Amino acid sequence: MNLGKILPMLVFLPLAVGFVLLFLPSKIKSVSKVLTLIISVIAFALAIRIFSLGQLEYSCPVLQIGNLNLDLLLSASALQAFILMFAMGFGLLITLYSLKIHAIRNTNIYYGAILLTIGGSAGILLSNHLLFLLIFWEIVTASLYLLITTGGKNSNFAATKSFTMIGVSDAAFLLGVLMVWALSGTLVISEIAKAPVPTTSSIAIIAFILLMVAAITKAGAMPLHTWLPTSGEYAPASVMALLPGAIDKLLGIYLLVIIVRSIFALNSVPLTFILAIVGTATIIIAAMVALVQHNVKKLLAYSAISQVGYMILGIATGTAVGLAGAVFHMLNNAIYKSCLFLGAGAVEQETGTAEMDELGGLGKKMPITFVTFLIAALSVSGIPPFNGFVSKWMVYQGVIQMGTEQTSAVAKLWPIWLIAAIFGSALTLAYSVKIIHSVFLSRLPDKLKDVKEVSLPMRIPMVVLALLCVLFGVFYFVPLNRFIYPALDIEADSSIFIGTWDSTLATALIVLGIGLGLVILLVGFVSRKVRSVPTWTCGEVQPNEQMRVSGTHFYKTVSSMGGLRQLYAGQEKGHFDTYNQSGRLGLALTGFLRWLHSGLLPMYLTWVILGLLVILFVVCKIW
Repeated sequence: MNLGKILPMLVFLPLAVGFVLLFLPSKIKSVSKVLTLIISVIAFALAIRIFSLGQLEYSCPVLQIGNLNLDLLLSASALQAFILMFAMGFGLLITLYSLKIHAIRNTNIYYGAILLTIGGSAGILLSNHLLFLLIFWEIVTASLYLLITTGGKNSNFAATKSFTMIGVSDAAFLLGVLMVWALSGTLVISEIAKAPVPTTSSIAIIAFILLMVAAITKAGAMPLHTWLPTSGEYAPASVMALLPGAIDKLLGIYLLVIIVRSIFALNSVPLTFILAIVGTATIIIAAMVALVQHNVKKLLAYSAISQVGYMILGIATGTAVGLAGAVFHMLNNAIYKSCLFLGAGAVEQETGTAEMDELGGLGKKMPITFVTFLIAALSVSGIPPFNGFVSKWMVYQGVIQMGTEQTSAVAKLWPIWLIAAIFGSALTLAYSVKIIHSVFLSRLPDKLKDVKEVSLPMRIPMVVLALLCVLFGVFYFVPLNRFIYPALDIEADSSIFIGTWDSTLATALIVLGIGLGLVILLVGFVSRKVRSVPTWTCGEVQPNEQMRVSGTHFYKTVSSMGGLRQLYAGQEKGHFDTYNQSGRLGLALTGFLRWLHSGLLPMYLTWVILGLLVILFVVCKIW
């Protein structure tokens, strides 16, 4: 058997089965579940096989139009293979988690769209031809729309908004691809990589910006991010874990890495400055907005946006450690963000709400969910020894190296980029504490006294992802040496670092400190008698609900601070939402054209005369 045929099998088997599932009746949802689970297992197994085999290629002629050869070219380099393996792994975990989800509309569409996502993602990651990459990109966009529609109230609006915003960026993608073809004469990525397009001409800069827009919109970076929190509020948590939480980040950052390393030679200071600005602004602004959110899924959506900023900033540094940190953070973010969304989904399923004001005290009721959620929250906050700390630490080093080794104007601003990145981590810790306290540690509402832990198929993915957060943090050199360095063609040694981090020693000391603290706590608890009494005021025992204080109240002071209050109010009203503003602009333009089309002959004659004058004086240059 030709091993290269594994590549199209991985792409088209999920696509074919997923397309069939879309038209199966919902009454036989058990068939959809079984088929989706089987195909996702096969896809993950094939991805592991592709990763183990190394470089693979597949070619199939499709169409030839003049000098344009439309051949289906698939390849599996080290970068493609490692991202592919994790993308298929996320697909399998989400499928397993979904088997016990209750609140899903149109289950046939849900499971069919999951397989379309798996197949489309494989096509994107394996495509060696920009046009076919774009086709598979559109398949994933369509599957995102279908998945969001399976949510509850207002999910159709969220799906439409997401499809519109990503669709507009896909149009930019197409235009950028055509410009690349005009500049390089080919659409084959491996051929372009032999002589990347220099970003010195205006058309090359425009092409770079267009492709960058497509990448950061898919990843969810500002200012084209607003589809993500809307989806987070209304879409099922499993959908958010699969696409915006994991696969969309992998695909968007993968495309950005390809743009910077294979398609263009990034030698333009303004473009580097744009990347750095987008990265730092995304980190800070999204984290500030997340800080005041009361819906768990919407808060996590803004958190996912904020983390993209670290990836973009790492790429902008142009250093080996910064780029490696960006790709490692891409992987780490997909792991802990999926875990967080799955935990939020478990809480929502058992309690019926994702509003933090209505939750609390679930740590004892849902201990597995609590522990996995806590580990993922510490990881996203960059707390050692978890995986999020290591990749952020590498991005920090990349920023410092950029400032000490480069002489461009962007490099001279490295203190600003570094301070913003570190401050973003502090904000991340703040809203992570908010979630943990509000959902798991505060008083348990009376109406949630019968809540219990979710079923085993839903617990397994959360436990696996939480374990990866720990393992990829303590033994971070394993994923770096096995996945990241080979993917970026970086020598597997510590020479790219400007500092050292002994994770095993640090972990041992952290565990020892926690152990001593528990011993001291236990000794103090045993040595003295503790009397438990009900909560009372002025001699009267108070009901539980009367004494329950929401964990979100403390953070309301942030949104009421001078200067921030107006910004938060504008954000809530959608003043900074590109989707809303584009709609208002379109309505204004439509109203203007309606005013012009008045039906009055003098009005039409006026515009005809003005048009002739423009032609004479501007085009014909008669003056």
